[in-house]
Amino acid sequence: MDSTGNELALVPLEPSRSSLTIAGGPTMSNGHSTGYSFNLNRGSALATGCSDIDDRYDSYNSVKKGDRGGLAGLQNLGNTCFMNSAIQCLVHTPPLFEYFLQDYFEEINTENPLGMNGELAIAFGELLRKLWSSGRTTIAPRAFKGKLARFAPQFSGYNQHDSQELLAFLLDGLHEDLNRVKQKPYIETKDSDGRADEEVANECWNYHKARNDSVIVDVCQGQYKSTLVCPVCGKISITFDPFMYLSLPMPSTVTRTMTVTMFYGDGSGLPMPYTVTVPKHGCCKDLSQALGTACCLRGDESLLLAEVREHAIHRYFENPLESLVSIKDDEHVVAYRSKKVTGRIKLEIIHRVQEKQEKFTSENLKGGGRKHFGTPLVTYLGEDALNEADISIAVSRMLSPLRRRYSSLTHKAHNSKENGFVSETTNEPLGSYNSQSGPGDQSINNTELEETSSRDMSLQLSLTNGIGLSCKPIDKDSLVKSSQLVKAFLDWSDKEHELYDSSYLKDLPEVHKTVFTVKKTWQEAVSLFSCLEAFLTEEPLGPDDMWYCPRCKEHRQATKKLDLWMLPDILVVHLKRFSYSRYLKNKLDTYVNFPIRNLDLSKYVKSKDGKSHVYELYAISNHYGGLGGGHYTAHAKLVDENRWYHFDDGHVAPVDENEIKTSAAYLLFYQRVKTGPGAEEGETSRANMDF
Repeated sequence: MDSTGNELALVPLEPSRSSLTIAGGPTMSNGHSTGYSFNLNRGSALATGCSDIDDRYDSYNSVKKGDRGGLAGLQNLGNTCFMNSAIQCLVHTPPLFEYFLQDYFEEINTENPLGMNGELAIAFGELLRKLWSSGRTTIAPRAFKGKLARFAPQFSGYNQHDSQELLAFLLDGLHEDLNRVKQKPYIETKDSDGRADEEVANECWNYHKARNDSVIVDVCQGQYKSTLVCPVCGKISITFDPFMYLSLPMPSTVTRTMTVTMFYGDGSGLPMPYTVTVPKHGCCKDLSQALGTACCLRGDESLLLAEVREHAIHRYFENPLESLVSIKDDEHVVAYRSKKVTGRIKLEIIHRVQEKQEKFTSENLKGGGRKHFGTPLVTYLGEDALNEADISIAVSRMLSPLRRRYSSLTHKAHNSKENGFVSETTNEPLGSYNSQSGPGDQSINNTELEETSSRDMSLQLSLTNGIGLSCKPIDKDSLVKSSQLVKAFLDWSDKEHELYDSSYLKDLPEVHKTVFTVKKTWQEAVSLFSCLEAFLTEEPLGPDDMWYCPRCKEHRQATKKLDLWMLPDILVVHLKRFSYSRYLKNKLDTYVNFPIRNLDLSKYVKSKDGKSHVYELYAISNHYGGLGGGHYTAHAKLVDENRWYHFDDGHVAPVDENEIKTSAAYLLFYQRVKTGPGAEEGETSRANMDF
């Protein structure tokens, strides 16, 4: 990337809004030119210079016959490669350069309060004409840069910016400056109310065109179909909205990996971590389904998700539509697997251990000098009245996979059970999970386990309130008051530590461990179609983007589904390579395999408008390097020559078509082509796409 250093002072001061000079004479390399001027606020100004403008275009046309235009580079004014890349793609867009090389002045809208008094359109049009004049003289776009900074302060100065952000502003600004609608009517949109999609779509597009009518709308805007479904009442809302480009997520921005530790409420297995892939903006239902598939969850079983913090349950994820965005990568999430039982009572066991204290304080005296440790255990009990024995048996069952292979307690248990006949080689744990025999196959059955637990292990259980500040021992002879949640402390003594391996309850893995290593710059290739399909996948709205349901009269976290309804003649595809998370900002260098010819989107378009949905690539905005820096270039095709060129600021050179597909591709520019018996054959399907 080159910088002009001390040339920054040469940027001319911005002329006043009331008077603007339009270059009409020969262009010099420093960006200044000779020409004429007129006052934009004078009604006859546009007509005054028509003959001069016509002469200018006649001169252009005569030169065009003898020499090829469109090969001029743009000087880098200091970190302006992002602007140069986007401009080269736009000025090589056939409908746009044809429009701006014609008499577009009569469509300039100086009255639009949303526009820029026509100044942005004139500045862009003049820059385009310079770039399409004969020769390869490098143009310094100072006048355009100054105009851009005036109307978009975010692009002032000489910091690096995003070419997609510039493109979005420029297309919108050109539209408003060239909007043929002088007085925008007020239009109240109607709900679909079960009407046919074609009727609603045409109505919405006519409403849009009544307020927005420009060359940008004509060639660059398409239409989405958006379907929202209320999760409570089932209300379906269908709207049709315009779009200027498609922002497609990359694979690593579509999904995320999550590690969840699973605990078995019936004691049929050891705690086991599972790492699954889920939609990044999915919901808890997606996580539960992925875990269920990974652990072969049976139809009569269910999973309860929870976050563990400081050895206690911080929250349960009981709403299946709760967004996964609320679960951070550094949190610890567990899943409790249990049988589906109606009218069940949730039993939550919190582990405590005697804390060695050099001195007693008011805080540790409250807990009897005990501290929490490990991961809470959760299971479900029947709705019948509970007593201490019911809870003890349930806890013993959950702990059974943790029994050590041999201890003095297991030896005594076997010795007592077999009336003195004990094999010295016995080393299987009581109720242990044996991977050879499968889940639930235990060396001692449940009845024997319960008898052994009650006889040789006296569990110290205490009921506690919801916040765990008070507790009282469970009376063996009295019933436990039933509620939806029963919380109890399990106080571990040396006896429990000898019998059970508590290490399985400790050191839960994080949801996602971020590893700060040098990332791969060439990852597995994905197709453009997979990015599009991820974009069109149904997903729940985020908690900060709730939808107001007209039937419920409340904001709901609805599900949203996008479909392509109408495609424009010029289709711009934005590959979302920049990823932002809580701790890390990243640039994705994934290679996206996109077709150069015959991009057929017919299967994704829902309308039956009879238009061709086949496209051909003609320009690419590339980004090389990392986030917050790097360098932008452009590839563009001269349609008349059927040849590709590489535009790297002021340097322009031909490039082979086989070299334009790289992992740096950021913005893809496609033009609709006609299909039929005489159409050129090319890449028509995914199977034909080359990597």
